Amino acid sequence: MRRTRRVLKFKRRIRGKTDYKKRLKLLLSKKPRLVIRRSLNNIYIQITKYNPKGDKVIISSNSNELRKKYGFFTGGNIPASYLVGLIAGRKALKKGIKDVVIDMGLHSSTKGSRVYAALKGIIDAGVNVPHSNEIFPKQERIIGKHIKSKIDIEKHFNEIKEKIIGEK
Repeated sequence: MRRTRRVLKFKRRIRGKTDYKKRLKLLLSKKPRLVIRRSLNNIYIQITKYNPKGDKVIISSNSNELRKKYGFFTGGNIPASYLVGLIAGRKALKKGIKDVVIDMGLHSSTKGSRVYAALKGIIDAGVNVPHSNEIFPKQERIIGKHIKSKIDIEKHFNEIKEKIIGEK
């Protein structure tokens, strides 16, 4: 009786959580990765470096930090994504990180999405990321003019932005 040997795929590949070809290309750049993930109500940004034992998170920022520290009312929209990106970019510069490469994971690339609003915030903070200017949301959407609310979102957005930029 002859037995055949099977090579199993990686567990994360089977579950559809990791695209290893894409990951390898990002790791070959030898730059820190800018990991942007989103959920319905939050956006999460991390800057990670490769380590054979597991990736090391250098900087982390999310929309909960925006709510608690700065008082911004919501975390699941384009203005909040931009502000979280601005916070992450400021943290990156404080740690001496100037160049990163974006890792969107399995999210589809949609022009003008929250992921690209966060990327614009990071770039506006002064971090270099390879990108195309065509993918960013329009400035009116970043400010929040498209959102109908009882408070003046544009004014609130500008106040929070000034607080973030003014921090040392």
